[in-house]
Amino acid sequence: MTRRATLKAATLLCLAGLGLPQAALADFRSCLAGLGQEAAAAGVSPAAFQTATAGISFDDKVIELSQAQPEFKTPIWDYMAALVDDERVDDGRAAMRQHASALALAESRYGVDRYTIAAVWGVESNFGKNLGKMPLVQSLATLACGGTRRRDFFKGELIATLKIIDRGDIAPERLTGSWAGAFGQTQFMPTTYQRLAVDLDGDGRRDVVDSVPDAVGSTANFLRVAKWHNGQPWGYEVRLPPGFNVSAAGRKNKKPAAHWASLGVTRLDGRPLSAEGPVGILAPAGANGPAFLVTKNFDAIYSYNAAESYGLAIAVLSDRLRGKAGVQTAWPTDDPPLSRAERRSLQSALTARGYDVGEPDGKVGAKTRDAIKDVERRLGMPQTGRPGAKVLEALLRGN
Repeated sequence: MTRRATLKAATLLCLAGLGLPQAALADFRSCLAGLGQEAAAAGVSPAAFQTATAGISFDDKVIELSQAQPEFKTPIWDYMAALVDDERVDDGRAAMRQHASALALAESRYGVDRYTIAAVWGVESNFGKNLGKMPLVQSLATLACGGTRRRDFFKGELIATLKIIDRGDIAPERLTGSWAGAFGQTQFMPTTYQRLAVDLDGDGRRDVVDSVPDAVGSTANFLRVAKWHNGQPWGYEVRLPPGFNVSAAGRKNKKPAAHWASLGVTRLDGRPLSAEGPVGILAPAGANGPAFLVTKNFDAIYSYNAAESYGLAIAVLSDRLRGKAGVQTAWPTDDPPLSRAERRSLQSALTARGYDVGEPDGKVGAKTRDAIKDVERRLGMPQTGRPGAKVLEALLRGN
């Protein structure tokens, strides 16, 4: 949905030349004035525009982030280990107990089970702990005035943000999020908020930042519109037969369960497949890794962020929150992935050896990857910068 769609848009962003940030800085105020006129034409009051834009400035960091291309592609097993670990499951169950009434109301009103709603909440913001710190109005104004090829897209997101402020749903100072504009407990883009946010707590405001009921209700409404069918599973893990052609797999290539059964696909325990309607097979790590039968409900999850790995993380986390097992088949790697707790241990071990990786928080950024590469170099290992079990074990042994 929100963030993934925005990140895809970000890959299309480019500046016309290396000197453009300075030119954009010089023109920012005049551009902002023009945006004020467009906002007024869209129904935003002048007072709301002035309040929201007072003191903002062109933010070079936003442009830098919009141009950044990741140097490291995260393997699916690392991605899943970081998003679906015992810590997040424990935190999720605690959050579900604390906000049981809000989740129950969202489930009954919008027909989406509470475990799936909570899993989106957990993956998007770690149950409200990580909302993002960049001011939305400043970030979106920078992108709308910064010479990007998607400036009209971000202009629309800015105007939607101004309407949120004008209506009084969320105060400007509470509207912080990602550099590209996703915000709130479940990371809505402003135009998505305008379409789908709801006032579940009944206070007259749609506050997805500070109201958990509004956030989980809005997420449930999103999934309802995405055609979630309550009572139907998202799917389940399956076993592929030897020689299975993974090119025939994929979320979009849906067939009756009997078709996949005829090819030798079974449940993990060997029982035959069962599902309502057409289903697809996901094999995110190839034929030798875990595989999953996915229903149309998986498509509803996928639409939230337009990535199969993301959808799988939410699906598996929802199962873990229900008390079911996580992924059972081993990932095809001889260097197991690390949970967030293990990543913090890795960072602490690196810090103890004099590496500057910042506060051990389990988030693996450039400093941590550079330190890992140096450790790998000293150990005679391929220099990947990947936070795996081999590096952690070597550090804990004192190597």
